This record gives sequence, C-alpha cells and structure tokens, in this order.
Amino acid sequence: MKSLHRNDLFQWSYFDEQRDIDFHSVLWVRPEGNIAFDPLPLSDHDLRHVQRLGGVAWVVLTNSDHERAAAGLVAATAAKVAAPSGERATVKLHVDRWLGDADEVVPGLVAYAMTGSKTPGELAFFLTPETLITGDLVRGQRANALNLLPPAKLTDLNAAKHSVGRLAALPGLTTVLVGDGWPLFSGASQQLTQLAT
Repeated sequence: MKSLHRNDLFQWSYFDEQRDIDFHSVLWVRPEGNIAFDPLPLSDHDLRHVQRLGGVAWVVLTNSDHERAAAGLVAATAAKVAAPSGERATVKLHVDRWLGDADEVVPGLVAYAMTGSKTPGELAFFLTPETLITGDLVRGQRANALNLLPPAKLTDLNAAKHSVGRLAALPGLTTVLVGDGWPLFSGASQQLTQLAT
C-alpha cells in the first residue's frame, strides 16, 4: 500500500481503463482497530501489509456502489461493517452498524450525508483534524482539482452542491481522499467552495 500524508493513513488503488481513472481504498491505522474505507481487491503484497499493520476491525462504506471487494476483506479479517442507513435496500453485505448524517463512527471520524448524489444515502467522512474521505459525489478527474459527478448521474444538482458546501465549511479541512481520481492534499476548502457555487 501507498503511504499518504499522515503516518496512520494508507491507500491501495486500481486503474479503471474504461474511465481512465484510479479507484482508491483507504486504511486508517489506529490502536483501537484499523478501519478500511470502500475496499478494493487487495494484492497478496497489500494483504500482508494490512496484516502487519494489525488487520481490519471495521469496513466502512461511503455508498452501496462501493462495496467493491468488501465481502472478501470481511471474510479474511472478520471485520465488522458500517454502511449508509439510506442504502439499506441496496447494500448486500451483512451490516453491523448503519450510519447517518453527523454520526460519529469512532472518536475523530464523523459521517456527512451527501444528498443529491447517484445513490440515496451516500456519505463522506471527516477524519479530524484535516482529512475528508469521499465516495462518488466528490472526485478528482485531474490532478490538483476536484469535481462533481456529471450532472446526468446526479439525482439533484442543487442538493449535491449544498452537501458539498457543508463539507467546505469543516474547520481545519485541507485534504480530500477521493474514491475516484486524484487525491487533493491542500486547498480542500477552497476547491469544495468552488464546487458548491
């Protein structure tokens, strides 16, 4: 796995040739149990790395389209699963905890509802003090820039912009780890504010 901007954050990726974009998963390493976000398939090398870092206690999904390889990781690690409460009808995994807007997943990690996106309950997660983890609505098609899903894939553009505006106002936010595309390691609030207008 790749090391990120913090010693406790790692990422593994898959290049999607159809969309010419990287898909990403994030591992947050913590003494109380590691958390994997939107897990993609792990190579043998990366699985060994995860195991050396203490395995996975929780798999957290931003939306039902990002179940990806979560079932395999749960089987390999006995992790529990947390998923958006607005997507109970479409998440296929057994879910141990349903999450809604402003729910604290664990201390220092809060869920934010992304209304207007392509799935009804998508969440983003703010990891204090500076990092946002997103699923589909906020992405990075180009380096050093964020963008929204194309309007044709949104259920409500104005609601989506309002959701992004809430994220832009998060105090201390500098970094966005997107599920799709290039991560952004500085200027996150300014970029999100532009998307919200």
